[in-house]
Amino acid sequence: MTLNADLAPYAAQPATSQGRRFAEPPPSSRTEFQRDRDRIIHSAAFRRLEYKTQVFVNYEGDLFRTRLTHSLEVAQIARSVARNLRLNEDLIEAIALAHDLGHTPFGHAGQDALNACMQSYGGFEHNLQSLRVVDALEERYGAFDGLNLTFETREGILKHCSLENAAKLGAIGQRFIDRKQPSLEAQLVDLADTIAYNNHDIDDGLRSGLLTVEQLAQVDLFARHRHEVEAVFPGIGERRAIYETVRRMINALIVDLIQTSQDRIAQAQPASIDAVRSSGTLIAFSDRMRQDAALMKRFLHENLYRHYLVNRMTTKARRIITALFDAFMEEPNLLPPDYRLPAGQNDMQAQARKIADYIAGMTDRYATREHRRLFMVEEL
Repeated sequence: MTLNADLAPYAAQPATSQGRRFAEPPPSSRTEFQRDRDRIIHSAAFRRLEYKTQVFVNYEGDLFRTRLTHSLEVAQIARSVARNLRLNEDLIEAIALAHDLGHTPFGHAGQDALNACMQSYGGFEHNLQSLRVVDALEERYGAFDGLNLTFETREGILKHCSLENAAKLGAIGQRFIDRKQPSLEAQLVDLADTIAYNNHDIDDGLRSGLLTVEQLAQVDLFARHRHEVEAVFPGIGERRAIYETVRRMINALIVDLIQTSQDRIAQAQPASIDAVRSSGTLIAFSDRMRQDAALMKRFLHENLYRHYLVNRMTTKARRIITALFDAFMEEPNLLPPDYRLPAGQNDMQAQARKIADYIAGMTDRYATREHRRLFMVEEL
């Protein structure tokens, strides 16, 4: 396979990939990163993202974002930036579509609850679980467990990792120990994720009525673009004004990210992807925009994620996850056969990890239904 001359010298090239965990013949009609993307899209874990949510539980409304729509938005934003930086769009799409595969049901509340349950058994990290999904839990191929993705896609999926866990992962975890950077494609997806979830949470928060335009007007990033919309479109309807404001915010973040990253790359002049890994962070917002984004994130934490109605749902979610985990640990025979240890084994840590895999793979509604089956007499 030859190098793609349209890509920058610091971009990831499928022809020079660090390869897969299990050797396979090269694809005949697509690149290695396109093959990764296709395997992710056809995975069961990817389909389940349709019924996993971040803030609003699935049954609370059909118009709120899901992990699936969020992943698609991240991929779109990241590809738009990548085109300007001459990065590998296929790798970026693969990372973006896979980055949330390991998330639990019920968003961050479910993750926190499962991590608390797993504290005596190695803990639970959603990024590590996403890697576990593509490395081991998907069962689609006869020759290997998982999806056997390239090193570069797996590197991008593992955005964060504790040093303790990194030491167990071999080459894919070594950068956390050596304090090196991932590819620019991985760095870009990380910030595209921030752009996507901040802005779609604003939209969903307003749609739900948990946030008001008056509250958001206290945040400079929103206020600036809201004033622009009112000046350009006087008398515009409220719903359209919100869409227009959010659209302009996303555009401002993207333009800033492109310009700042171009400046950093020009200054560092990395000649290869290996040079990128030895450089500082090259994909970044300007100081002003980073501060604006941080203020918006703080606002959302205080006014949306900690809203009393959201707190009620997250409390239910924690109770459901904790009750499921405790019940399965006490009586593993309640689990489907694939999630039980073989007869005669009595490894509590291994059993706990299998239970965590089972729970993390549930959708919001499946977890709720499973809880009812176990604890409600009328649900059998």
